[in-house]
Amino acid sequence: MIWLTIFLMTLIVFSSRYMFLAPKLPLKLNAEAQKLLSYSSPAVLTAIWAPIVFLHEGKPEITLQIPYLISAVIAALIAWKTKNVLVTAVISMTVFFLLTTFI
Repeated sequence: MIWLTIFLMTLIVFSSRYMFLAPKLPLKLNAEAQKLLSYSSPAVLTAIWAPIVFLHEGKPEITLQIPYLISAVIAALIAWKTKNVLVTAVISMTVFFLLTTFI
């Protein structure tokens, strides 16, 4: 049963991706649909990072004692100023490491 579920989920995911990538399929999205899809990446990323940053032990908490929040603020500021993904990732991970190690 597990193998059948894995196979069917693989088939569903592959077919949903293939529809947009296959050059012979006559699937064209209108401008409104393309604009809506442009919001999907930020929405998914926000759904991933927001609970990590703002929930502490399952409860909403915003204090300067949480290394995740401090690192996220620093990462946002660095990304805004430098617009460089590598610099932002390295500096924010270094800050997070230092905060979790020494605090």
